[in-house]
Parts: sequence; C-alpha cells; structure tokens
Amino acid sequence: MATSASNYWAYAHQFVLQDHMFEPNASWSLPEHLFQVSEWSAHCTKHDDPSSCKNALQNPGNPPGFSGATTAPIYAWTDLTYLMHRAGVSWGYFVLNGTEPDCEDDEQEDCLPIVQNAKTPGIWNPLPFFDTVKNDGELDNVQTLENFINEAEHGSLPQVSWIVPSGDVSEHPPSLVSKGQEFVTHLINSVMEGPNWKDCAIFLAWDDWGGFYDHVVPMSVDENGYGLRVPSMVISPFAKRGYIDHQTLSFDAFVKFIEDDFLNSERIDPATDGRPDPRPDVRENASQLGDLTRDFDFDQEPRKPFFLPERPKTDLIEP
Repeated sequence: MATSASNYWAYAHQFVLQDHMFEPNASWSLPEHLFQVSEWSAHCTKHDDPSSCKNALQNPGNPPGFSGATTAPIYAWTDLTYLMHRAGVSWGYFVLNGTEPDCEDDEQEDCLPIVQNAKTPGIWNPLPFFDTVKNDGELDNVQTLENFINEAEHGSLPQVSWIVPSGDVSEHPPSLVSKGQEFVTHLINSVMEGPNWKDCAIFLAWDDWGGFYDHVVPMSVDENGYGLRVPSMVISPFAKRGYIDHQTLSFDAFVKFIEDDFLNSERIDPATDGRPDPRPDVRENASQLGDLTRDFDFDQEPRKPFFLPERPKTDLIEP
C-alpha cells in the first residue's frame, strides 16, 4: 500500500535516521523555536539587559495577540546569531508566506488564521524580537522563502539556514502530511540541483507530534527538558548510507554542530559570550547529548543528488 510519506521513508533508507531525537524542551511551539535559535526560553523585563531575563518554559515573552499580550516581547538574552555575527558567519531565517501553523494561544483548538511572513514576528518567527538581531543590523536576514530557492539555485546560500513552513504545509493538524512532504521534497530537490549540495548538511526534523503514544520516555537534563521524541533525518553528500543513529539527541545538537563547525566550538555560554544571563545551563555541553558528526563519513565519495518526485503516487484520497 502506498502511503502519504513514501519520500520520507526513502530519505531515511538512503541517508541517516535518528531514532532518539527529542524536542529540547517539554513545552509548546514558541519555547521550542526559541530554543532552536538561542537554547533558552525566558521572560525579560529590560531591553539589552540579559540579566533581567528569567527562565520561562511555558510562558516566555509572548507576541502581541497571545494570551492578551498587546506589546512586543523583550528577548534580551543571547542567541546563536549573535555569535555568528561576531564571527562573520552568514545566516538566513527563511519564512514561507501564508498563515501560522498554530494558534497564538496554544490552549485553543481552533482560531482564525494569523498572517505569517518574514516581516511578521510570531511564535514560529521569533528572531526579529531579539535585541541582538536588531542591534547587529541583521533583521533583513529574516527573509522570504523565495530567497532561499533563488539562492539554492545560484549556490549562494548562507552558511546557516533555518526554514519555517506555513500552516498549510506544516503537517500541523488539520494540514496533510502529503502537503508537508511535497514542500520538503521541493526544498531538498532545490538544494540538490544547485552548487551548494556538494558540501551541505540538511537536518530535517519536526518540532512536535500529534500526541500518539510513545514508549520512549524522555530523559531529564534540566528543569526545561527534554521534551517528546520526534522524527529526524540527516541528508548530505557525506551522510552515511542507510544509517540509524541511536544516540540521545535533541535540537541542541543542531546548535552544537553549528558552533563546532563555524565557531571553533564557542558556546552560547553566559560565562564566555560577554552577555551573561541566568540560564540554567549550557545545553550544548549536556553529557547526555550525542554528536552529529557520527552521522557523516567524510572519507566516502560524496553522494550524488537523490531526486524524488514532489508528489509521489499514493492511494490516499486528498480533499
């Protein structure tokens, strides 16, 4: 029987499947996206003062419209782009125009669509709220997804890229998995067709899942996580073929990989980054966290592009 996720299975068979990847925090979409770019979720009271921030796993500074918030939140703590800017590492945060994949109030089961684009900070687009991004003059690095496709075609992608879907391709209920797979396949094919494929690493992951039972209990690394186990894959010319990575991982491993690869292993660390804040720990240094370099074989001949149809045949009936 054909399924709606046949391309995902094909990527997993051809490249690397990580079967012990966990959300970095036991919470919802906004804190998770804050962890993706900064390794923390906090509530701050003063701009440009990281010491004014306090740990806030469930209720960080919320975008206007969430839980009655009417003003922009203060994200004064240090994020990864601060270290990259200081080191001259290029980055882009690419947002697909559409609507947000989730309600601003996470307790709501349904809500009116909320417009999302590169110029609308929100629960899936938090970087424009960070003081560091504004102070470094890098707000324009948060940009439309069309720019990613164009830069992939010309081989001019930044050294680090994040991709944010819109609601209809996010696989967030009631969106279809098949629509998300089509979106992901288009992005991967675009990279494989361009010059950047020769030395890139694509990390494909889901920030949470639909609430089904999972027998693997997340381990506790601190007061914030880990959260639920989620699917994750590594796609690269140097990814091991058909490899299953059993290491304990979280999205912290993505940040650690970037820091090791581009920043000489510098960490988002209050003791060393020049912007001390009271975060509970340096997540990238957790003893439980695995090492993503184990998913690569840099001695192998680089893998050729593995193109897949964006709309594979399926016996599912789509509305």
